[in-house]
Formats: sequence, C-alpha cells, structure tokens
Amino acid sequence: MTNHGIGDWIERRQIKSAGRPAVTAGNVELSYEQFGDRINRLANALTDRGVQRGERVAYLGENSVEFLETLFALGSIGAVFVPLNTRLAGPEVIFHLEDSGSKMLIASHTMEPLAVAGVENTDVERVIFVNDGDRVPAEQGRLQLPSEQYDDVLASASADRPRVNVELEDLAIILYTSGTTGSPKGAMLSHSNLTWNAINVITDLALTNDEISLMISPMFHVAALGMGVLPTFLKGGHVILEPRFDPGRALELVERHKVTFISGVPTTYQMIAEHPDWEKTDISSLQSLTCGGSAVPLRILEAYEDRGLSFTMGYGMTETAPGATTLPARYSREKMGSAGLAHFHTHVRVADFDGSVLPPNEVGEVQIQGPNVIQGYWNREEANKNSFITDDSGTWFRSGDMGYLDDEGFLFISDRLKDMIISGGENIYPAQVEQELAQLDSIAAVAVFGVADEKWGEVGRAAIVVREGHELTEQEVLSYLDGRLARYKIPKSVVFVDDMPRTASGKIRKPQLREKYGN
Repeated sequence: MTNHGIGDWIERRQIKSAGRPAVTAGNVELSYEQFGDRINRLANALTDRGVQRGERVAYLGENSVEFLETLFALGSIGAVFVPLNTRLAGPEVIFHLEDSGSKMLIASHTMEPLAVAGVENTDVERVIFVNDGDRVPAEQGRLQLPSEQYDDVLASASADRPRVNVELEDLAIILYTSGTTGSPKGAMLSHSNLTWNAINVITDLALTNDEISLMISPMFHVAALGMGVLPTFLKGGHVILEPRFDPGRALELVERHKVTFISGVPTTYQMIAEHPDWEKTDISSLQSLTCGGSAVPLRILEAYEDRGLSFTMGYGMTETAPGATTLPARYSREKMGSAGLAHFHTHVRVADFDGSVLPPNEVGEVQIQGPNVIQGYWNREEANKNSFITDDSGTWFRSGDMGYLDDEGFLFISDRLKDMIISGGENIYPAQVEQELAQLDSIAAVAVFGVADEKWGEVGRAAIVVREGHELTEQEVLSYLDGRLARYKIPKSVVFVDDMPRTASGKIRKPQLREKYGN
C-alpha cells in the first residue's frame, strides 16, 4: 500500500525532520513526531467511524492544529477534505454540505450554533466538536445526530500508520468558490494540484528547511493553505497558526518566534504597518513577504521598504491551487502593477475567446495550464464545459479575467470579466448578492458593484430601483441580508436610482453605474 499524496508528507517528515517543531497554535507546539502520531490516530478513528476512501468530511473552524490534522488524516486514508468558510450564514453551510455530500462534520465549539443549523436536512451522519476555544452552545436539543469530542475521538484509536493506496490524481480537497451565477462551485483539488503548487512556491519563493511561517489568513481559503502552510511542511519548516488576524498580535508573534515568512493580503499588511507597535517591534527575522488578492498600495510598499523588506506579489485563484503567476521582489518597482511571471511549472497565455493566442500587449482572456490546475468542478458539468478550452497545446483553464502579457512575459490584469469584488482578500460575486436582494418585493432592479475602499481595497455597493408604490431604506436592505449571506458579502452602502443603464438586450451596464455612483 503506497500513499503518493499529501497524507504521506508528515510521516516522511517524522524521520527527516525528527525533533523539529512542526506547528504551533497558541500555547500548543507539536514536533513532527507528535503531529504525525495525532494525524495517524485521527485517520484510524475516522476509518473506525465508517469514513471510506473518496467520502467527504467537512470542517468548520478557524485556523487550528485540528484543522491541519483533519486535512492530513483524510489524505492518508484517501478521503476528501471540505473546508467551510466560518463567515458563511446557516443556509450557505447547508448548501455546501448538501452539494458535497459530506457524511461527517468536524466543527469548532466556537462554531456550534452554525454547525447545528448547517447540518439540517443534509447527509451528515455525525458531528465531532473541537475544543479549540470558548464554547458557544447551540439551542438545546436541536442536534439530533451522534456527536463526539475531538480529543475523545483521538484517544480511541491507535497511532499506527494507515496503509491505503492514494494516487497523485486522487481528489484531496473540495474547496468552494462563488460562481458568477450566484451558485458556489466546488473546485476539485487533487493531491497532484496541491503538490505541484507547493513545488512552484518553494521554487519561486526559495523557502528553506528553517522557514518559520506565520499564517494570519484563514486556511479555509486556498491562499493561506497553498502559498504558506503546505510549502512550509514540504520543506520541513515550522508553521505558526493564528485563529484570526490581529495586527498587534501578528507583530508580537514575529518577534517572539523569529518568523521568517508571512503570506497575506494587502489589507493585513496595511493594518500591521499602521499599528502603534510597528516601529518598536523587532522584525529583523523576516525574509519573505508574499501578497495576493490585489496589488500592494505604494504607501504600504514604501512602509515595508523603509524597514528593509519587499514583497513577492502574485495572481491566482482557487482553481490553480492557487498560484498562477508571481512577481519577484526585485521587480516590485520596475514592473509595478504587474501580476508577475508564470510560476515555474505553470504556463500562462492571453487569448481571444476562440482560443487564438494574442501577441504581447494585446488584451484578452488570461488562460492557465499546468499540474496545479484543477480538472474540474464537483458535479458541475456545464461549468466544466465552459471553464476549459483544448487545442493543440493541451487544455487551458479559462480564468474569466482580462489582461495582457508585456514583451518580457509579465502579466498585467486589465479587468475582471466576472465582475468579482475582492474585499480584504475575500472574493465577492455580485450575482449572489443580487439574487438575494431580488427576493424583496420592494426592489424592481438591483446591481451590485465594487467601489474603492482605503482599508479593504474594495467593498460592495448596491444600486437599487424601488418598485413603484413601495418604500425602502438603506438600513432595511442591509438588515435583510444580515443572516442570509456572510457579512463580508453584504454591501457597505446602497444608492437608490430612478433607472438602470442597460444594453439593447436589457443587461445592466455596470461600468456606467460605477462611473456615476462609484465615488
């Protein structure tokens, strides 16, 4: 029995990196030997509870040791990890569990009310609660499923290594990404996708065995997992986990643990640089800063350069696990605004919608090819047909983003075909918000678009036409969405308009809305 996937990584590190710390979360520090033993116990315990090869197990919780143990344990028995965004609303959790067909949910005590609400009318047969924070009890008597405590589950099984055949092309993770039609899609990330992305990262970012990586972004997003956690473990480094981001706490951890590497988004770096402790904290250990989601503002770039630091920026998405391009720190000024060069084992081209490759400096659709690119979406045949194009050079993923390559192969993103809003590193798809608002009888038409925000980069704004004979206030709109959507998806402002600018076919012209109401 041979495991070729990520579930084999920690066992190998138990020997290659014996005695070295693997992961620290709060006051808990585990060596690679301890980490591996706990992973094996969980894998055996899940098998004892009926989890079989190919079955899905969902996880609802913030960054924690248990999150990673679940990922690797499932990888070691050939099962599939389904991480859920902790900021989802109850109906959204239900959708993800139903769509993935998850048979089990592992959830933090802090997420208990959302977990209990989320398993209703799904295929989930058992819930395991992780004691990783202050328990927030759900309404008494509501959970009708068998439930256990994570520590008890671990104690019930042996630390013997499970022996299961796992191939690189086997499915490892289903990670949901919002669709342009408002329906989230499960990107199917194989063990090969995750492995090759990690290889790209350690090749282009030059991570070492001595890396001490601070994870300040949630691991239920592919960026933290793919650009930080997995490459660090592949090299045998030390991962420092924070359950949630706090700029002062991040600075404290950098100094205490002599952190060498941080993976984040522009908003987090801005908040760190603006914290009162920024100037007095010893950050001399830092060597690598990587940033995705959007370009780092010049004033933030300068704040870090003043302390001898520079950024490696990049472009990617869940479907590329996530790295597609990276802008080396040495080009941060010369190629400012660029998303960088294709990762070492990845190819990027710009083509028209027929697949004809365009010459340098011509804008077209960004298309990506490589072993880090997913094979498709979970149970989404139509999306799979529309998201890939095949020609003599192979199969390419259609990003839906518009951009161009300059004469040296550096990618510049021009516009988002999908109208996606990136707010503080979170992806917001207006169609999902618009669908929710369309349920209100008082709304005749609605369009959601992004507007600039100094703190978050972008936030949503809703333009609404009120139906004749009705009245509606901004507060009523925002209150209606509260509880139906994750809070970060809810627009930060509303403008009421008499009519929508439309094309001849009746489609709303969002560029005109942005121009008129975007300031």
